[in-house]
Amino acid sequence: MDDVALLTRNHVELLPAHGLETKLKLGRPLRVKLGIDVTSPDIHVGRAIPLQRMRAFQDAGHIGVLIVGDYTTRIGDPSGRSAERPILSDAEIDGNAKTYVAQAMQILDPGRTEVRFNGEWLSKLSFADVVRLTRTLTVAQLLERDDFAKRIAAGQPVSVSELLYPLMQAYDSVAVEADVELGGTDQLYNLLAGRTVMEAYGLEPQIVLTTPLLLSWDGAKMSSSLGNNIPLTAAPEEQFGRTMRLPDTMIADWYRLVVEAPVPGGEAMDSKLALARFIVARSHGQDAAAAAEAHFTRVVREGGAPEEVPEGVLPDGDPIHLPALLAVAFGLSTSEARRMIGQGGVKLNGAAVATLDLPRAELDGALVQAGKRRFVRYPPSS
Repeated sequence: MDDVALLTRNHVELLPAHGLETKLKLGRPLRVKLGIDVTSPDIHVGRAIPLQRMRAFQDAGHIGVLIVGDYTTRIGDPSGRSAERPILSDAEIDGNAKTYVAQAMQILDPGRTEVRFNGEWLSKLSFADVVRLTRTLTVAQLLERDDFAKRIAAGQPVSVSELLYPLMQAYDSVAVEADVELGGTDQLYNLLAGRTVMEAYGLEPQIVLTTPLLLSWDGAKMSSSLGNNIPLTAAPEEQFGRTMRLPDTMIADWYRLVVEAPVPGGEAMDSKLALARFIVARSHGQDAAAAAEAHFTRVVREGGAPEEVPEGVLPDGDPIHLPALLAVAFGLSTSEARRMIGQGGVKLNGAAVATLDLPRAELDGALVQAGKRRFVRYPPSS
């Protein structure tokens, strides 16, 4: 595989055609930009795919410019949205931003990464500067994007701040003088806007490289807001268990995009286990991956309890209302707990429980299980 093929592995769009080859002939390290808005406290394995492309550029001697969108998050990226994003508080944005760099470094080479926060330059633009920036794109160009067109056709509002978002992201490319910008396919409009704005500011336009969006086990795009994600910061057991939820039909795509390798031979279950080990090891190391697999085998495949089970405290009273107990122990709603009990999903010392109220003596010293992975032990009273 030649250099360009390695750098652009799994890409969807590479624009303009042959533009990257021209950039590589400059004879200097390229500045490869990736911007991430801090709309949630975690980076998940889907959002890590463009980070993997940045790492490939770094391994080839180029500089990764990671832009933490602390300022653009205050507007919210409208890409793929049917309504304006809710705005996070300053405290939420700042808290999320602090965690992102450490998470990204699970993938990137710290020695070849330049971390920038776009509030550094966007917060300093005067109103005259913003007006100059708005002159680089026409209203017609801004309304070409599918999400805006669909919302306008449906009579749904589009705010002026949302129209400004692609201009702000494009100005990031001006500020860091990007040679290449990476992003998911849902970012194509914003990335192309970066080329237009850079040219208007007298800079050589960046190359645009988009990567596929990773579909989760439910067939939807992996998303923190949907809860179908695998955060890079999740506990090893959680990462392993979530990966194992993948249907067999998705394994090949996940190997191609996440592992960047063909599916190993053997049974589908073996391939899925290897995939889960890879994801956990990348975040937590090989020892954690082995322990997570052992936990999964013991708790999920064999139906046993984990080696370490948290201890709970029984409330006062006799009998004890089991839905209320489960609500405190596992964060369930009482209606969820009742439904789980009715479906036989709650066990007491390994036996399914069908009643809502239990004598206190039965819970004293008991192991309570809700679903496959939630356990709590109530120590015997002295």
